[in-house]
Amino acid sequence: MSDIANEFDHDAALIKCARGDHDALHQLYAHEGARLLGVVFRIVKDRGMAEDIVHDACLNIWQRAGSYDPDKGSARAWIFSVARHLALNAIRYRDREITFDSNDPTELAHDEHFQLASVAEEAFDWQTGQQMDHCLKQLEPERRNCVLHAYVDGLSHAEISAHTGAPLGTVKAWIKRSLLRLRECMA
Repeated sequence: MSDIANEFDHDAALIKCARGDHDALHQLYAHEGARLLGVVFRIVKDRGMAEDIVHDACLNIWQRAGSYDPDKGSARAWIFSVARHLALNAIRYRDREITFDSNDPTELAHDEHFQLASVAEEAFDWQTGQQMDHCLKQLEPERRNCVLHAYVDGLSHAEISAHTGAPLGTVKAWIKRSLLRLRECMA
């Protein structure tokens, strides 16, 4: 292990996090955040997604710090395993998500996951729909799918979290940021 890693007491930081010490989490992030981002980025190969995963990893570390067992490994290894696990899950779920060809608006109507009621189809403005498809394509796949799950499938944030395996806070943040991007794109 490098001297840099030895300078920081990861065990003490996790103990303080388990006690609710916010400063300990900030110190942990200041010390390991860049390296966590590097590890996660190498796995997911997407900067935005990697940043979100590191954020989620910090939340998980904060919430689960009390479950760290020093007999099973070092605190630093535990911290990195939390981030690595989230990154690998993100890759698994990203590969399973449903995609569609937005150039064929009838594809949605025939897809069993996106059945549209005939009344909704008649009232649908295809020009606005095509613009929305264009704007949706600008979003990362996992974020686009969260928005579609919420507004097409009618799933709650908690249901989307369970469906995708992403933490609830991440799902909420993805949807909020995606809606802002969609609003800007549609303007």
